Amino acid sequence: MTDRNEIFDTARSPRRRIIPVVAGIVILVIGVLIARQLGLYSEGADAQQAAAAAGGPPGGMPPMPVDVDTARRRTVTSEVRATGRVEALNAVELKPDESGRVVELLFREGQQVDSGTPLLRIDAGLLRAQAERAAADRDLARQQLERVRRLRANNAAAPADMERAEAAARAAEAALAVLQLQVDRTTVRAPFAGTVGQRFVSVGDYVTSSNRLLALHTMDPQRAVIEVPERYASELHIGQAIAFKVAAHEGRTFHAKVEFIDPVVQPESRTIVVKARAPNPGHLLRAGMFIEAQLATASRTGAVVVSEDAVQPLRTTNIMWAVVNGKASRRQVQLGVRAAGTVEVLSGVTAGELVVVGGLERMNEGMAVAPRPRAVAQ
Repeated sequence: MTDRNEIFDTARSPRRRIIPVVAGIVILVIGVLIARQLGLYSEGADAQQAAAAAGGPPGGMPPMPVDVDTARRRTVTSEVRATGRVEALNAVELKPDESGRVVELLFREGQQVDSGTPLLRIDAGLLRAQAERAAADRDLARQQLERVRRLRANNAAAPADMERAEAAARAAEAALAVLQLQVDRTTVRAPFAGTVGQRFVSVGDYVTSSNRLLALHTMDPQRAVIEVPERYASELHIGQAIAFKVAAHEGRTFHAKVEFIDPVVQPESRTIVVKARAPNPGHLLRAGMFIEAQLATASRTGAVVVSEDAVQPLRTTNIMWAVVNGKASRRQVQLGVRAAGTVEVLSGVTAGELVVVGGLERMNEGMAVAPRPRAVAQ
């Protein structure tokens, strides 16, 4: 049987070995603290001096590197973005003035024509025959008028006879003029210079005044038609510039000048129709094309602009961080126009100040920073 005292001593032996170790650690810690108080341990002081020499805060933390941009002055333009379409300056679907059968087409689809160019002819045989008969009636009326005039000169005819002869002559002249005009209108002519579009009839078709014959529209210049929200009504003026793009010519910007502002607001969309004339010498713009446009409403010189990366949006305001004497300074800013990677600053930052554009999520008021300039956005 093992002695009970031996078992108890064996259980206490690990505890006896731990106590000296703990006591040694306590003595070592106390010694280090005493050495720091007496200035014998200078590693922490050396670290603080090194950090101070590097421009950092006490405690050994070096300045945080951040990318910065310089606030600069530039001319900015207030713009209204809108969508719309290309519209021909003049466009029409021609219809005949006289009924009849189409006997000749004098055009090709897509052809450029001048004003007054004959495009289509309708059978005018019946009208010409009627015009010849009217010409004979006119000649007879003229002869009758001359006869009555001679008789009247000799007092052989009454004044009433003279009046009836004159009226008959004028009526015959008018009847002939009407028929001649109808004959002339059997030839359909271009009302303006432009490009012939799609045709809707063929030779041999019988047409009336309700039938479409062909489309004709101008190509140069064209019109850019956009719809602007009504809240910008006070900023719209004749002569303003519009820059727009179309999907068919990616990367190319077209320009136009405002020449019409609808005085009425569209009730369904609450927008104002604006039309601008756009030069189109290469005929790249076609009626019906969808456009994305920017309407320049105002221009300001000397505005303060920075990279839009400097903006830190919060729930109710916008924040920027400026660098002043190597320290971060929190600024509440009011923003203006945004364009091509930059933003206008109306208040909060002045021209020439450095603003942080990289590392915003780590910024704190008054913290030391090491600014690294970034290339100016063009």
